[in-house]
Amino acid sequence: MSGDPMGRNRHIQPARWVAYDVIRAVTEDDAYANLLLPRLIAEAQLDSQDAALATELAYGTLRRRGTYDAIIAAAAGRPVEDIDPAVLDALRLGAHQLLATRVAAHAAVNESVNLVAAEVGRGASGFANAVLRRISRDDADTWQERIELSARSDDERLALRTAHPVWVIRALRRALAAEGRTEELDDLLQADNASPEVTLAALPGLAERGEPARPYAPTAFGSPGGDPRMLIAEAEGTVRVQDEGSQLVALALAAAAPVRAGERWLDLCAGPGGKTALLAAVAHREGAELEANEVVPTRAGLVRAAVRPLPIDVPVHEQDGREFAAQHSAAFDRILVDAPCTGLGALRRRPEARWRKSPADVSELVELQTQLLTAALDALAPGGIVAYVTCSPHLAETTGVVSEVLRVREDVTQLDAQAVMAQVATSPIDLASPPDRPALHAQLWPHRHGTDAMFLALLQRTARKDDQ
Repeated sequence: MSGDPMGRNRHIQPARWVAYDVIRAVTEDDAYANLLLPRLIAEAQLDSQDAALATELAYGTLRRRGTYDAIIAAAAGRPVEDIDPAVLDALRLGAHQLLATRVAAHAAVNESVNLVAAEVGRGASGFANAVLRRISRDDADTWQERIELSARSDDERLALRTAHPVWVIRALRRALAAEGRTEELDDLLQADNASPEVTLAALPGLAERGEPARPYAPTAFGSPGGDPRMLIAEAEGTVRVQDEGSQLVALALAAAAPVRAGERWLDLCAGPGGKTALLAAVAHREGAELEANEVVPTRAGLVRAAVRPLPIDVPVHEQDGREFAAQHSAAFDRILVDAPCTGLGALRRRPEARWRKSPADVSELVELQTQLLTAALDALAPGGIVAYVTCSPHLAETTGVVSEVLRVREDVTQLDAQAVMAQVATSPIDLASPPDRPALHAQLWPHRHGTDAMFLALLQRTARKDDQ
């Protein structure tokens, strides 16, 4: 990947080079598109129009990869696994332009073929040309009907239609069923495929909330229009891009009980630092102290950058969260455990995430999540509170982890996270419960709240285990 579209084949628009480079990096290196794309746009010096095009091409292609792969396989007459990965990524990019954008068909075909010629060679470009011309002969609806004929079940058909893996669809359906809201599945899948609005956070006490105000978090507001980078730069780090759901769960930890001056707070899995900065601002206002921990050095660097503008010293440690917590028994009054997870709650913002994980990953993540939550509870002083947070609605990662920890702990009680979040929210918020009993946890949803699907449980340490 060159990272310098301007110095490459000049028959290809720089925006397409950027999009292709992002797609290739996701395929080859497991890169995160939302982190890589802004850097490549800046390096290529794209204007706002080309930056918007690169974003749409990269995100749209990554989001609907599974559907495009089925169409490419049908047009090529071979499984996508048999196609050179660099060629396949160009075909995906071309298919997206042909079937989901207003890009002229000849431009979509020619520039995608030129990409293949430049990156792989003239021999492969002939194959790419033939496949894309076959795709261009029919519209998106015709291709959709054609590939759905191969579906072996209603869920496979839905997967091809909505570009979600079958296992993700089933996990989301189960999570909605737990709230008695299975009828919302179509709306949720549609919301996952919509580009989210830019939401900003104004750090309390350090920046004024702008307009338009978002409906729930008192710190959240929408981008006033245009490129928000100028507003962010002018605020010198006291305003930043952050999902409203992410803001709500951090604010809920701070609001879960009255803050006593001198409290010690900890963000145990802090990278990349958005929630850390928000908690630091509240801690500064309330006279509390905050520490952060992040096991990945590069992400720890992002945390340090996030808290640098604040008038409070936030030590950032670089340890395994389980080890750090074990070294600080009964030391903290509030701990945020924003646990590593499948990321199924942020599919709008991380379009490739749905294809990155598999059901086999869930059990490994659940084990880690359980260990982190258990370690955090041990690091709580009596009366202290842990906010267990995931950017996933998967029941195994959410209520399953909490239930397992509560099953083996007699020194922990679950607080009413729904009541706390309703208290934080500046307007009524629809937090559903199972049909047969009220829920204490809070689950946000993109289709219902316009946020990522953040999960929040609040657990309080009632006494030391050895005091019982």
